[in-house]
Amino acid sequence: MRTGSEPTTARSALRMRFWLSLWGVAWTVFGTAAFALADRIGWAAACAALWLVATVDLAVVLRHIRQGPHYQPGPDVPPYRPPEGGDR
Repeated sequence: MRTGSEPTTARSALRMRFWLSLWGVAWTVFGTAAFALADRIGWAAACAALWLVATVDLAVVLRHIRQGPHYQPGPDVPPYRPPEGGDR
């Protein structure tokens, strides 16, 4: 049964987002270094900007993971409000 409150009760896959952010950081570091060595300053700057974004995202994900279970509702929290009106 859907109640429309799913976006506020959704659970995030923070571990997967952590690994994807780490993958993004690795590729942007590589891209920045490769373009800088190839003397493509514009592309190196673009990769450096993406590197900054990926690093900030990684820091946010790590902060949320370290906050522990109070950041995300646990399995005992229902994903929706029970229907009103009793049992049917």
